[in-house]
Amino acid sequence: MGKEITSREQDYSQWYNDLVIKGNLADYSAVRGCMVIKPYGFALWENMRDVLDRMFKDTGHQNAYFPLFVPKSLFEAEEKNAEGFAKECAVVTHYRLKSDPNNKGKLMVDPEAKLEEELVVRPTSEAIIWNTYKGWIQSYRDLPILVNQWANVVRWEMRTRLFLRTAEFLWQEGHTAHATAAEAIIETRKMLDVYADFAENWMALPVIKGVKSLNERFAGAEDTYCIEALMQDGKALQAGTSHFLGQNFAKAFDVKFSDKENKLEYVWATSWGVSTRLIGALVMAHSDDDGLIFPPRIAPIQVVIVPIYKGDEQKAMIDEKVQAIVKNLKALGISVKYDDSDNARPGWKFAEYELKGVPVRMAIGARDLQNNVVEIARRDTKEKQTVGIDGVEVYIKNLLDDIQLFMFNKAKKFRDERITKTDNWDEFVNLLDTKGGFISAHWDGTSETEDKIKELCKATIRCIPLDNPLEEGKCILTGNPSAQRVLFARAY
Repeated sequence: MGKEITSREQDYSQWYNDLVIKGNLADYSAVRGCMVIKPYGFALWENMRDVLDRMFKDTGHQNAYFPLFVPKSLFEAEEKNAEGFAKECAVVTHYRLKSDPNNKGKLMVDPEAKLEEELVVRPTSEAIIWNTYKGWIQSYRDLPILVNQWANVVRWEMRTRLFLRTAEFLWQEGHTAHATAAEAIIETRKMLDVYADFAENWMALPVIKGVKSLNERFAGAEDTYCIEALMQDGKALQAGTSHFLGQNFAKAFDVKFSDKENKLEYVWATSWGVSTRLIGALVMAHSDDDGLIFPPRIAPIQVVIVPIYKGDEQKAMIDEKVQAIVKNLKALGISVKYDDSDNARPGWKFAEYELKGVPVRMAIGARDLQNNVVEIARRDTKEKQTVGIDGVEVYIKNLLDDIQLFMFNKAKKFRDERITKTDNWDEFVNLLDTKGGFISAHWDGTSETEDKIKELCKATIRCIPLDNPLEEGKCILTGNPSAQRVLFARAY
C-alpha cells in the first residue's frame, strides 16, 4: 500500500506528519509555510465549523465578514497589539506587476504602482473591526454587538507544521462590543465555556479552563482565558482562547457611546477564536500507530460498509441488502459510505479506512447474508463483533455513542495521570524530560521568573486554572512566596 507509518515511539513528529499526509488531511503547497487542506481534511473542518457555528448562533452571535487587508495606520493604533504581531506581518506595498524589459516573459513589480499606505494582511482583525464599529455605535441602544467571522489569517511563521503552525490558516474570530466591563467579562467566560463544551463533547478532548499569565496574554488584552489540552507525547496544546480586551481598542479607535444618563463612555470589548489547529489536536490526542482515530460526532465518515463477494450475482444480493441499511443509517443522521469499488481488495479497504480513522466498519459477505449477520469493527479498540442484520442500524447508533464516550474517557485518564505536583526544581526538570504532561508548581507571579524557567527548560505557564485553590507555598525556581500553584508544560 505504501502507507507505512512511523511509530509514535520512534519519532512522534514524523508519526504526526505521516498521519496528516497519508491520512489525506492535507498536503504541502508551492507557497513555503502554507498548506493545502485536502477534501477529507476539509470535510472534517466543515463538521467542526458547522457545530461551532450553531453554538455561536445559539448564544446570540451573527456572522459577518471584514476585509483581508488592514491599513498600516489602523494596525498601529493599538500599540500593544501592533507590537505583538509586528514580526509576523505580511505587508502589501504595490498593487501592480508589469513586464520586465530586461527579462522577456518575466514580470516585475511596477515601481509606479506603490500604495499610498501599506496594507497589512490580517494576522487578526481587531483593528479593522473596531475602526468599523466606530460608525456602528453611538448609543447604548446599539449595544451589545455580537459578531463572528469565519476567515483566513496570515502570520508569517518561519518554522511551520501542518495544521499546528502555518503561515496561513483558517479560523473564526468573534469580536463583541458591550456597555459594561461586567457584561464583556461574562461574554469572555461564556465563549470559553462554548469552546470547552465543543472540545470535550464533540472532539472527545478533555481540556483545562484557565487564565493566561501576563507573558502568555494576547497582545492588547486585559485578560486571556484559554482551554489547554494534552497530546500523547506529553506536550500541551492551546486549543482555544477568549480575550477580555477592556477598553483598549475602543480608546485606540475612539469608539464611544452615550449611556442611559447621556454620558459618553468608551465601549468594552472581547475577542475569541479557534482555528484549524484543532485538527492537529484531534490527530495527536487520539490516533495510534495504524492511523487516524476520529471521534464519531465530527468524523467525516462515521460508518463504512465493505462488501465481500465473488461474481456479479453475490454482489447484487449484497447491494440490495446494503441499500436498505444505508437508507436507515442516514435516517438516523449517520454519515455512511458504501465502498463497492472493484479496484481494491477488501483487506486493502480495511487498512485504508483504519488509516483514515473511520469509527465503525461493517463487512458483509454472501455467507453473512445467508446467516443474516454482518461483522462490525470499531476503529478505536479494533474489537470485532458479529451482529444480526435486523436492527443493525440501532446497534451502530449506540456503538457510535459508546466510542465517543470511550475516547473521551481514555484521553481524560491519560491527561489526569500526567498532572503532577512538585515543589522541587530538580524533580520539576526531570518530570518534563521523562513524564511530560502538566506540572502543578508554585510560581512567584513575576514575568522575570517565568522567562527564566522557559529559558532553563523550555516550559511555559500554560494557565492558571479557573477553579484553582489558593495555597501558600514557595516558587519552584526562586523560593519566593507564592499564593497558588500554576500549570507548567512544554507546548506546541
